[in-house]
Amino acid sequence: MEFKLCGSELFGSRKLLPNLFLSSIDPLLADKVSPQTCSCRGSYMHASLLSTAHNAASSFVKEKLMVDVYSFQMNGTNGPSQATHNSRRVLDSMDDEYGGVVVNPERLPSNPSVFASILQSYLSQWKSKRKNGIWLKLPLEKAEFVPIAVKKGFQYHHAEKGYVMMTYWIPEGPCMLPENASHQVGVGGFVINERNEVLVVQEKHTAPALAGLWKIPTGFIHESEEIFNGAVREVKEETGIDTEFVEVVAFRHAHNVAFQKSDLFFVCMMRALSNDIVIDNLEVQAAKWMPLVDFVKQPLSRGDRMFKKIIDICIARMGERYCGLSVHPVVSVFDGKLSSLYYNIVDDNDSNCQTSP
Repeated sequence: MEFKLCGSELFGSRKLLPNLFLSSIDPLLADKVSPQTCSCRGSYMHASLLSTAHNAASSFVKEKLMVDVYSFQMNGTNGPSQATHNSRRVLDSMDDEYGGVVVNPERLPSNPSVFASILQSYLSQWKSKRKNGIWLKLPLEKAEFVPIAVKKGFQYHHAEKGYVMMTYWIPEGPCMLPENASHQVGVGGFVINERNEVLVVQEKHTAPALAGLWKIPTGFIHESEEIFNGAVREVKEETGIDTEFVEVVAFRHAHNVAFQKSDLFFVCMMRALSNDIVIDNLEVQAAKWMPLVDFVKQPLSRGDRMFKKIIDICIARMGERYCGLSVHPVVSVFDGKLSSLYYNIVDDNDSNCQTSP
C-alpha cells in the first residue's frame, strides 16, 4: 500500500501529516509516504489511499487517512508563498463566543474506535489551547458513542427525542456552562361568551381528588411557540372553539412539579369566536359552556385558594376593575430579534383597563 501526496517537492516530508494521524499509522505504512510533484499552478493537494494487491490496511487506518484535505496556495513552480490549512476534521467543530467549542454532530466518524481515538486527541488539543466548555451533540444513530464520551469525562446536559447533548468543562474550578432548561411552561384559557358562560372541560386523566371538577382548558406551550398562540391552540384542540387572546391576567410559579423542574402557568383571558364544541377524545372526557355563577360555586374550586383567586381576577377583568398584560411585538437593538412584550396600559383618568389597538 502506498500513500502519495500531490504537490511541490518542498512538501515531500512526513511533517505534512498532522501528528493526529501519524501517531496512529503503523511505521511500515508511514515509511511508504512519498511526494509526487504537481505541474498545475494553484492545485489542491489531496491525501488518499492507493490500495496495492495486498490491501492490508484496516478500515480504522483508512478512515484516519481519508479525513483531511489540505489546500495550498502555489506561486510558480519553486514552492508555496503561503500555505493555508483548510482541513475537514473528523471532529469538525467551531469556536463559540464564550471561548468554548461546539462539535458538528453531522460530521462525526462512523467507527466507534476512530471516534474514541480522535476525541482523546482533540481533548488534548483543546486543553493546550485553554478552551472552556466543549459541547458534544450525539444523534440517536450515534448512541454507541455515548459511553465512549462518558469514559473521556463528558457529562450529560440534556436530551431530546433525537439526540443527547454532552458537555466537558476544561478549566479548573466550577463549571460555568449554563444548566439545562429549568422550567416547563403551561397556559390556561379563561374563555367567556356573550351569555356570560365559561368554557369548561373535564379531563380523562386526572387525580382522584379532582374527579368531577369542571376546569378551564389547559396545556403546555410548544417549543418556539408564543404564549398567546399556545393558549388559542390548546382551547381549539380540547374543545374545538375558536378564540381570540385578550390578556395574560395572572401567572403561577411553582417548583419540583415534574422531574424536579419548575413550572410557569399563564392564565389567559380569551374571547370566544365560535360556539359549537367538538371535544378531543384523547384528553377530554367532556366539555360544555357553564354559567359563570355555577362555575364559581363548584365545591372543589371554592375550597382551593389559588383557584378561587384566579376566578376573582377573571371576574374583575370582565368588570374592567383589573388590567392584565396585553401582548406587544417589539424588536430589541441588542439582538435584532422580534419578541413579545407583555404589559398593560392604564389611563390615569380612568380606573378601567385600556388596551392599545
